[in-house]
Amino acid sequence: MQTKYLIIGNSAGGIGAAEAIRQVDRKGALTIVSEEPYPVYSRPLISKYLTGERTLEEILFRPLDFYDQSNITFLPGKKVTNLELDHQTVQLEDGEQIVWDKLLLAVGGKPIFPRMKGSSKRGVFTFTNLDDAKAVDRFLDNARKAVVIGGGLIGISVTEALIKRGVDVIVVEMKERILNTILDQQASLMAEEVLRQAGVEIIAGQTVVNVNGRGTVEEVILDNGAAIPCDLVVVAIGVSPRPELALDAKLEINRGIVVDRHMATNRPDVYACGDVAEAYDFVYGENRLTPVWPNAYVGGRIAGLNMAGVTDEYPGSTAINSLNYFGIDIASAGMPTAPNDNGYQTISKQEGNIYQKVILKDDLIMGMIFVGNIEKSGIIFGLMRDRVNVESFKQSLLADDFGLAFFPRALWQERLVPSPDIILQPAPYIEAEEETFAGE
Repeated sequence: MQTKYLIIGNSAGGIGAAEAIRQVDRKGALTIVSEEPYPVYSRPLISKYLTGERTLEEILFRPLDFYDQSNITFLPGKKVTNLELDHQTVQLEDGEQIVWDKLLLAVGGKPIFPRMKGSSKRGVFTFTNLDDAKAVDRFLDNARKAVVIGGGLIGISVTEALIKRGVDVIVVEMKERILNTILDQQASLMAEEVLRQAGVEIIAGQTVVNVNGRGTVEEVILDNGAAIPCDLVVVAIGVSPRPELALDAKLEINRGIVVDRHMATNRPDVYACGDVAEAYDFVYGENRLTPVWPNAYVGGRIAGLNMAGVTDEYPGSTAINSLNYFGIDIASAGMPTAPNDNGYQTISKQEGNIYQKVILKDDLIMGMIFVGNIEKSGIIFGLMRDRVNVESFKQSLLADDFGLAFFPRALWQERLVPSPDIILQPAPYIEAEEETFAGE
């Protein structure tokens, strides 16, 4: 089989690339290969699938006829086993070979699995894709008490789903607080209180080292020796990039595949995006892993445009999160805490169940956290993303009535022009750092 454009991966990044390619080139042969057997679905919604609040059709990211309407050859349930860049071919597990002109690696990440004895017992699951959600769902008839390993967004999302399904949940978090990669201590404490009010037990500063049971989970043992009876274990520590194909092909890899501002790798006609790629982070001013759903999609679009011959630059991304668990709205982006550096300034306020914080350096916004009331988070993120100097109005950033009226006239007029701004709204989850559902 021969194709002009080959995309390995069928989630946000891959679909973003395919749509961008088709905007430029309607006829060039375009092929998407996916290990999963499903059309593209929204991974951030698999917890809603587990609770029964959404069906498979209701979590689809694009309509069922998307591939036909976009003239895409879709190969679901196919695994790529070998990548040969010199000959511009890939080998599939079933023996089929695909020859390509332009290649995008949007292969996503894989669950981080801790070293613990007994992890192969029945009743131990991960929670990063639809098959995981289906597997947990099938097991719930036999489960009354669950241990969720990991207090990040994946762990909290599956915890909420299990609570809704009538399962008692204990969250075991290795660090000293939950959601520690995206929130500061105060915001984490607020989130913990909401979880405890919902009946969730949280054990911080510990990890699971052993899973006991006669074939099926009966208890877990913590590293302090404590035993917790349970009949279900969900490993939700996070995900790490899947660079296996890139390693075989000798692409430049740090923590993920290194790409430039065109989402291009160090090899001609080979691009990468999403969880597997290290792309430019505008907060830190360097390439980092920022594997969240909207970043994967935007990175895929930039890759697709460049693959189709339209030169375009990735504007940069950063960790960005918007979520609502157990009824609490949270939005965060960039740095959750300021480094120990005199160049940083923190502005914050707390009123009851509302907490808001902005981190500044050289009068540029470097991070933000909103808990309880996230209405203004989209405006703050827009200023952060566009690297706007906020010196003249920084003391008003957290004012209840903060808006365009606080901006200098030139900035106020500029921001009246419609733009494709990303406005943070409550969503099931958009993950940060290693823990993500951005997928491919």
